[in-house]
Amino acid sequence: MNRIEGRVKVTGLATYAAEYPVEDVAYAYPVQATIARGRIDGIDAAEALAMPGVLAVLSSDEPPELAADADPELALFQGREIAYRGQIVAAVVAGTYDQARAAADAVRVTYLPQPHDVTLRTDHAGLYTPDQVNAGFPADTAKGDVEAGLAAAETTVDVTYTTPVLHNNPMEPHAAIALWDDEGTLLVYNSAQGAATDRTTIAKTLGLPEERVRVVNRHVGGGFGSKGTTRPHAVLAALAARKAGRPVKIALTRQQMFDLTGYRTPTIQRLRLGADRSGRLTAIEHEAYVQSSTLVEFAEQAAVVARTMYATPSLRTAHRLARLDVATPSWMRAPGECPGMYALESAMDELATAAGLDPVELRVINEPDTDPDGGLPFSSRNLVACLREGARRFGWDRRDPAPGIRRAGDWLVGTGVAASTYPARRAPCQASAVVRDGDFHVRVAATDLGTGARTALTKIAAGALGVAPDRVHVEIGDSDLPKAPVAGGSMGTASWGSAVVRACEALRRDGQEGFADTTDEVKSDAALARHAFGAQFAEVRVNAVTGEIRVPRLLGVFACGHIVDAELARSQFIGGMTMGLGMALLEETLTDLEFGGFLHRDLAQYHVPACADVPDVEAVWIDEQDDRLNPMGVKGIGEIGIVGTAAAIGNAVHHATGRRIRDLPITPAKVLA
Repeated sequence: MNRIEGRVKVTGLATYAAEYPVEDVAYAYPVQATIARGRIDGIDAAEALAMPGVLAVLSSDEPPELAADADPELALFQGREIAYRGQIVAAVVAGTYDQARAAADAVRVTYLPQPHDVTLRTDHAGLYTPDQVNAGFPADTAKGDVEAGLAAAETTVDVTYTTPVLHNNPMEPHAAIALWDDEGTLLVYNSAQGAATDRTTIAKTLGLPEERVRVVNRHVGGGFGSKGTTRPHAVLAALAARKAGRPVKIALTRQQMFDLTGYRTPTIQRLRLGADRSGRLTAIEHEAYVQSSTLVEFAEQAAVVARTMYATPSLRTAHRLARLDVATPSWMRAPGECPGMYALESAMDELATAAGLDPVELRVINEPDTDPDGGLPFSSRNLVACLREGARRFGWDRRDPAPGIRRAGDWLVGTGVAASTYPARRAPCQASAVVRDGDFHVRVAATDLGTGARTALTKIAAGALGVAPDRVHVEIGDSDLPKAPVAGGSMGTASWGSAVVRACEALRRDGQEGFADTTDEVKSDAALARHAFGAQFAEVRVNAVTGEIRVPRLLGVFACGHIVDAELARSQFIGGMTMGLGMALLEETLTDLEFGGFLHRDLAQYHVPACADVPDVEAVWIDEQDDRLNPMGVKGIGEIGIVGTAAAIGNAVHHATGRRIRDLPITPAKVLA
């Protein structure tokens, strides 16, 4: 089935946040802090206000009215404290974009700087254990005696891995248009991953009832998590429109996105693993160090994956958080699972090498019968099937027994494997379905990030109604539609689809219309461990002269429940694996230690993979029936593709060269060091 929105996208008719035709629209441009910590001493906007087309300047000189409990990242112009370099300290509203940008440069801000701290380290004096980490997990867990398990092991590894700051960089920059009507109701066209959740946050920030705010996001050009929570630009657009008395548009530059739209925290992760003579794990310890801002606590759950993956009598996981003078990190595709599985699966490869075991077999040997963390049965778990099928397809049996053996001229050739996992969640959702002119109209405030949500929901509704897909019309991307959760956490299709199925079932009973709210259904879900699983295989070639690394082959095999649409699924898996390749070899945002903020602030310096970097990437899946998850039996697929890829590539680099590089990204300089 072709994408529902395919034609409007390729013909340029799809309307994104900055493109809605709004009469008399003005433009806002932010002024950003040039220090990492301190106070604003003064703001001189006189020159800016005298420039052509300028309508207003917003700043803390005249703090706009916001809710007292507004998120500190969104509480614009409420105080004079500076928490990070790049923080919005003022904004200019003008008749054109160029006028607003020029006037923003003319706003003079003076500061009283203070010494800043922007470096994550394991001996940081401010490290602490948060009450919980992202997604509501406990920060620390322990079972058994890890020290005794390590002491009894035949083989042990004690290794530390680091990952850098990473930025989401969706194709569509973050943008918003805000309009107030005469009755004080706000309409925001926003590039957001959830219209309903965005409306809730904007309303709370502005101190408005939700019914006086509407958010529209019919087309969103990617997000990878960066649009999963409301960003300052949307609040700025609303404040600027209220101040100027006319609609206001704001579109962030790529450079501004690096400061204002979140990022993946850097991590430092220590892994201690022990195994007996047969390869069975006797202990796992996974400790993760992450950072957040002084404004908001965000603790990424990097060590949580160790609680799910492998059978062991002794397990300890821990998270330590440092609050630094930096912007707040946030969700980036597979937050927690992605960096955590990089470290865990790299350590498993090191354990296999030290024990003289095949890396695939080591993972199979340690397959658990139930969830290692809580003892719950898995709704389904087919990791071994993914490993076996991947090994067969990849030709794993022809792998060289030791690193650094195979050469092709100046190129060293190696292969690697890693497992992957991601939770199979769903959240409460509402949906409606009606019959109109012989066709079926389904409404749900879902969001299509380019993943094909419209198409998937059309197929789900058609199946539930027993009609052809061309008789079904799905409306999404508007907070006025039945309330739906954010497009994130790989739970969109499962959450929205459950409500759509129930609404269609109600329609079939009624004959004319149906409505569903899955809140009670989700609450009463059986107690099960719900996860998708996969295995990634990589072949790399490393130039012994230049250190250049190429990845001629990537293979992913996944067990993700029922696949709604094969083409959409393959696209998501391949996209995730390509992003994992970028994480392994290219992507890194450097922090400016002297001045704070980020040194890499555009796509000329922050490198992402191009088509030439992924000549042969293949994604397949096994048939998995899991009827205990949701009415469709689906598991999320948007994030699991990235989870194991960086580890598979890193393990392949070791197999090619005999050199273990534990600090991402793996660059030619590190290979040659």
